[in-house]
Amino acid sequence: MNQTPEQIARDRIDAMLIASGWVVQSKNKINLSEGIGVAVREYQTDVGPADYILFINKKPVGVIEAKREDEGFRLSSVEEQSGEYAAAKLKYFNNELLPYVFESTGAITRFTNNTDPKPRAREIFSFYRPETMQEWIDTDKSLRARLHDISELKTDGLRECQVNAINNLEKSFRRADYKSLIQMATGSGKTYTAITFIYRLLKYAKAKRILFLVDTKNLGEQAEQEFMSYLPNDDNRKFTELYGVTRLKSSFIPNDSQVYISTIQRMYSILKGTELDESAEEENPNETSFTKDPMPVVYNERISIEYFDFIVIDECHRSIYNLWKQVLDYFDAFQIGLTATPDNRTFGYFNQNVVSDYGYEKAVIDGVLVPYNVFTIETKITKDGAKIGLGEKVDKRERLTRRKFWESVDEDIEYAGKQLDKDIVNPSQ
Repeated sequence: MNQTPEQIARDRIDAMLIASGWVVQSKNKINLSEGIGVAVREYQTDVGPADYILFINKKPVGVIEAKREDEGFRLSSVEEQSGEYAAAKLKYFNNELLPYVFESTGAITRFTNNTDPKPRAREIFSFYRPETMQEWIDTDKSLRARLHDISELKTDGLRECQVNAINNLEKSFRRADYKSLIQMATGSGKTYTAITFIYRLLKYAKAKRILFLVDTKNLGEQAEQEFMSYLPNDDNRKFTELYGVTRLKSSFIPNDSQVYISTIQRMYSILKGTELDESAEEENPNETSFTKDPMPVVYNERISIEYFDFIVIDECHRSIYNLWKQVLDYFDAFQIGLTATPDNRTFGYFNQNVVSDYGYEKAVIDGVLVPYNVFTIETKITKDGAKIGLGEKVDKRERLTRRKFWESVDEDIEYAGKQLDKDIVNPSQ
């Protein structure tokens, strides 16, 4: 028997809830003691049956409005309907407004937290774990509310460009902007700026975990050293004496740290449930080749979508597109990009929300960087190309393995100047 689109959506939502740790029950067989989190289908309210009511420790806390997949484009328009169920009186309960509201097709899911200062919906990868939502209930303020509690920045030891970046970023947080871009010239202290606002998020906003994402092992090691040597300007203890910092070197993620440093390749492999050799972290992931199309990321019970509150992406102009973007799409976290050289797609990805625009010219004018002149030198080869003669031995490299080998060419090979440093490397040029 063919299932209706509505039933297909319900089956997908059931599977998502179960994977996230929920017990899913029919309205005719309710047992709220069966688990910490129970999702009851078609629960009766004074405005009609809600598709799902979510209970945590036997108390109603949320609602899911289910729609078939071809209605995903209009999920935002059904927020009023799900809001009515959140405000409705439930059978057997004298409840107030349910704080957590979802709309889902099983392919697209949106979430609104009514305890936020200005509640608004956002798209999420899957449902939150009930244990996480219990922690939210036990906390006086939501994370977005706590972002308004961050104290004024002490500027001792900070450059003006760093002060501006941090203040503007924190304004962006208070607006609940999900993505923010910090452009700072190389040498102006991007990482120091990042560690400063991470310290403030942990201390004042009580952030639980922050991911510092890099694209090579070398950058991860450098970041780890900077965290270890960082001394806040309002405390005489080093960062690592106050908060746990872990650089991920395997698929194991300890739960006792506040800052996690990882390459995007390793975090991708963790989400995929596969092991990663450290050699795969040596090169910029944009240069990685695949023999077949990699599988997409799916929900991983070992690391929930809400595991990190913030993700800081170093060199964000290089590694957060195409395959690797799945890592960022998976987590429900604020994203902060760090780069000296953004391009148009970087601006687009961060929704044009540039909280710091401190490029090379400004850094030179301020005396932060020493100026230098750049000259473009044209040679005969860069202009006209050249030829490799028959029988000449050349050094070749396999694209996938990067293995080098010597080989004699069996015919004349002509190449154009524009192929230099792409298909051809001419050391003398």
